[in-house]
Amino acid sequence: MLSLPSSVEPIFLKRSAAFTERTAPRMAVLMVGMILARGRHTITAALRGMGILARGHFTTVHRVFRRASWSPCVLGRILTRLILKSFPPGESVPVAVDETTAQHRGSKVYGKGCHRDAVRSSHTHVTYQWGHQWVVVAIVVQFPFARGPWSLPVLAALYRPKELDEAEKRRHKTPSMLARQMLATRIHWFPERRFILLGDGGYATTELAAFCSRHGHPLVSRLRSDAALYAPAPLRKGKVIGRPRRKGRKIDSPGQAAKRKNATWKNTTVDGYGGGRRRVRLRTGTGVWYNRKQVVPIRWVYVVDQQGTHRDDCVFSTDVRMSPERIVRLFTRRWSIEVTFEEVRAHLGFETTRQRVASSVLRMAPCLLGLFSVISLAFADHARRHRVRPATTAWYQKTDVTFSDALACIRRLRWGQTVFGTSRYGPQYAKLTPGLQTLLLDQLSRAA
Repeated sequence: MLSLPSSVEPIFLKRSAAFTERTAPRMAVLMVGMILARGRHTITAALRGMGILARGHFTTVHRVFRRASWSPCVLGRILTRLILKSFPPGESVPVAVDETTAQHRGSKVYGKGCHRDAVRSSHTHVTYQWGHQWVVVAIVVQFPFARGPWSLPVLAALYRPKELDEAEKRRHKTPSMLARQMLATRIHWFPERRFILLGDGGYATTELAAFCSRHGHPLVSRLRSDAALYAPAPLRKGKVIGRPRRKGRKIDSPGQAAKRKNATWKNTTVDGYGGGRRRVRLRTGTGVWYNRKQVVPIRWVYVVDQQGTHRDDCVFSTDVRMSPERIVRLFTRRWSIEVTFEEVRAHLGFETTRQRVASSVLRMAPCLLGLFSVISLAFADHARRHRVRPATTAWYQKTDVTFSDALACIRRLRWGQTVFGTSRYGPQYAKLTPGLQTLLLDQLSRAA
């Protein structure tokens, strides 16, 4: 009834286990309609894209997000299990975490706040906007058809303003606390897996680092060059009265260690943003990151770019045995989640939804983020059996496959395999020349 392509149908069937028998087909209608929608991705736009396939009254579909009994967390678990099949057993799984702000208008939209817009802000100018701030956890996957890694979102949590938490008598949680909660959920779901959390400087907190170190799941993040580090606590000798020491003497910060004349540097080539390579110099060391509540051993790496395209940076890992090259390589892979945010905005209408009540707001955005992962997995399954190429235009040649190509491919499969392959228009479509068939499918896939 839904005219699903063969590569998409298994993923939708597995996700349908999270819904009741009546809600599952309505959710499938919405997700396929979101794939076909252009411009604003509202529920009405999805129904318009499905046409006569969206049976029943339109209010029953609106109630899927507002009143139906289902949880995005269950969908995240199913989606995580599907993505983890891409990793061999025993291999560490890189997980990127970051927040993104979705602008929304309206005085009665639940969870709105004034947040810093990381896309429009710079080092010297900060821009704020009203909307929702989502903390997103995504698994970083390297597909064979892509040059750089892709971040596939699986969980998302809404950061609520402090005033809203006080009004609802809820404990206020910062983005790093929400990230720790979602990581703990994933550890509980898949205890046999080892995750590596990749975060920006906003997630470089001692609480999150101590949690990751305590459970054996490393944290890789940015570190301040003037961070206060200490030597490990000395061993106690003999009978000593009093509380044992938690740290030793204070040692040089990464910035101070990099300025020493006798510093030992290593020249190497590491992965850059976008799948490229760049020449850098690395200076590494270990220390204890300390505050009154947490003591975390870390390995820091000071990175100096030799090509003059990037500023000096400092990153760290809670796994002191991790090599400096791998720490830098993992941190640069975190950038793929920023690309995911841009693609979701441009092609899935992340900022164009019109949800207002709490239940709809808390469900719609995670579903759109999860739809990005569903389309990527379906396209990867198609690419295993067929040769895929980036879209070509009259003015430039793309060198890498992007999400727009994956979305166009899924739309093309729907038109080619289901509509023209099974409908009464199939014989007329088969009479067209191969060139006209290709042109027709290309135009339909770009225009939904």
